[in-house]
Amino acid sequence: LALNPWDVVLCISGTIISCENAIVVVVIFYTPAFRAPMFLLIGSLATADLLAGLGLILRFAFVYFVPSEAVSLLTVGLLVTSFTASVSSLLTITIDRYLSLYNALTYYSERTVTRTYIMLILTWGASICYGLLPVMGWNCLKEPSACSVVRPLTKSHLVVLSASFLAVFAAMLQLYVQICRIVCRHAQQIAVQRHLLASSHYVTTRKGIATLAVILGTFASCWLPFAVYGLLGDSRSPALYTYATLLPATYNSMLNPVIYAFRNQEIQKVLWAVCCGCLSSAPPFRSRSPSDV
Repeated sequence: LALNPWDVVLCISGTIISCENAIVVVVIFYTPAFRAPMFLLIGSLATADLLAGLGLILRFAFVYFVPSEAVSLLTVGLLVTSFTASVSSLLTITIDRYLSLYNALTYYSERTVTRTYIMLILTWGASICYGLLPVMGWNCLKEPSACSVVRPLTKSHLVVLSASFLAVFAAMLQLYVQICRIVCRHAQQIAVQRHLLASSHYVTTRKGIATLAVILGTFASCWLPFAVYGLLGDSRSPALYTYATLLPATYNSMLNPVIYAFRNQEIQKVLWAVCCGCLSSAPPFRSRSPSDV
């Protein structure tokens, strides 16, 4: 096959995504202090994005070096699973942030840990099911007219995925509105009792809200073009439009480590310790606020 520049760019993006998220996964996995629910969710997000990056690399390698329909189904299944898990992990993190503010007094409890594991199981269970559909036969290899803008996914399959992404964005937006209301209530209470209460908790809460605003803006700019195009396009649509909307979607996986991990002060401490070669001497710590992320 003639080398497609768009495929080269996607492969390069996948390489960057894999390197970024591999660092996050290794840091969280090998740091005992990172066993809090919020870090488990960040680890889930980084794992999903890592698999997405590897999927983009494998797709490029198999398309140009080992062309095969079976392999194509496997790589597409991996990409669907990983991107679905990435988007779902963003929703679970948003839910966790909302509950951490709504139930601040009971956030650090066994119930929170149990809820986190349940959300992780549901996230990855649903994502794996979505990814297995093309492999199990829901594909357009035998009926090209049923193909979507992403071959070999069928039009109906991509519509389900696009609608799911839009539903996730709507849920995140609704949670963001609720969080803003909680923060406004906190701000009013602090304004009334500022001579009695310190504002440190509000500062960290406001930082978390600002991060959520960045998350929503990043998610919308990266995924909404592809989700809308997946609903409107079909097999006759130009491939250029598919690449032009799919490439920004991959950037979401590239930006997630920056938004969630590298901006977190505790993860920064570990990274600096690793760079300085003094990880073993670094003092243990515990996250004091779930809104630090």
